Amino acid sequence: MAVSFDCFGTLVTADRPGEPWAAVASALADRGVPVPDDWAAAYRQSHREYDPGREAPLDEHVRLALASRGVDVDRETAREATLAAFDGPVSRRPGAVAALAAARERGPVAVCSNCSVPGLVERTLARVDLDADAAVTSVDCGWRKPHERIFRATADALGASVAELCHVGDDPRTDGGAERAGGTAVVEADPDLARIADRLRDGEGSPC
Repeated sequence: MAVSFDCFGTLVTADRPGEPWAAVASALADRGVPVPDDWAAAYRQSHREYDPGREAPLDEHVRLALASRGVDVDRETAREATLAAFDGPVSRRPGAVAALAAARERGPVAVCSNCSVPGLVERTLARVDLDADAAVTSVDCGWRKPHERIFRATADALGASVAELCHVGDDPRTDGGAERAGGTAVVEADPDLARIADRLRDGEGSPC
């Protein structure tokens, strides 16, 4: 069996900026990028169409929003600013360490997360000292949960088939996509990770 966990809301609690355009503007200004006067409007506008299920990388959106106002920024600066804007306070949810350890006793373990900010999931896991065999994010693989392709990518990263994958998350709309992809989903609005860890260790009482 291979197990994957959602990141935000399942393993980790994170503070997110209430006005993301303002947080991004501050990070851009810190890097010497001129921020348009109507930046809030530019940030809220769509600047590219994406196929259904595709991830829209936030750093790309930021570059396109700036370009729509005549401001050019290189990819690395946009990426750094976007990451800095969303790299806020984070904490492990109760039972996260135990759940990962118990899952690893059963097989390989991944984090499978919808996240449009490149590098944010990896930075978050490092900051709260959580470790997995793989981190699969929508911004890296190009597809958002519940699309089957992100679950296939997760299973591939663990050297498993989707049928062998058990995914643990907090959102039935997104995390529940594991079942539609051919795997198993354990979805709870407020995941009790300590109980899930116990069930994983029991084997016969596995949540999957």
